[in-house]
Amino acid sequence: MTEPRVRPDPAFALLGLYESALPEVYGYLLARCGERVLAEELTSETFLGAVAACRRSQAPPVSTAWLIGVARHKLADHWRRKAREERGLRLVHEPETAHDPWDTELDALRARQVLESLGAHHRAVLTLRYVDGLPVAEVAACLERTVTATEALLTRAKAAFRHRYEEKGGRDD
Repeated sequence: MTEPRVRPDPAFALLGLYESALPEVYGYLLARCGERVLAEELTSETFLGAVAACRRSQAPPVSTAWLIGVARHKLADHWRRKAREERGLRLVHEPETAHDPWDTELDALRARQVLESLGAHHRAVLTLRYVDGLPVAEVAACLERTVTATEALLTRAKAAFRHRYEEKGGRDD
């Protein structure tokens, strides 16, 4: 009678890399979030997610660079959760008739100059959404991105636009 072969746990590949990768992953996260406790929490989530990924049938090759990629996704997930929570809190605390002066009080020439000064990805998402008037789902399809990724890009693009618009002020650069 033959004994069944025991397959080693594929997650053991992480064990050899853990000591050298841990400071890299933690440093990456700390530099981006600036909060020690949050960086520790996200580092833990990164390694737990990596273990789960290693145990799948189509497991990726394990490396520090791959772990940094997993950490990047964990950080993005954290930021999305935080943005959703903040949006929810704003909706609870703001009156429904809140007026955003940005909707109507833009100088068209300055807005066009600022839009042209932005990076291509920001210019594209803002143009499709606000100049062409497409809903976010259609913008996402045009840019071949997910709706969630498009919403995040739109948020960053609006922030960049506002910053440049206010920075430009009355100057004609």
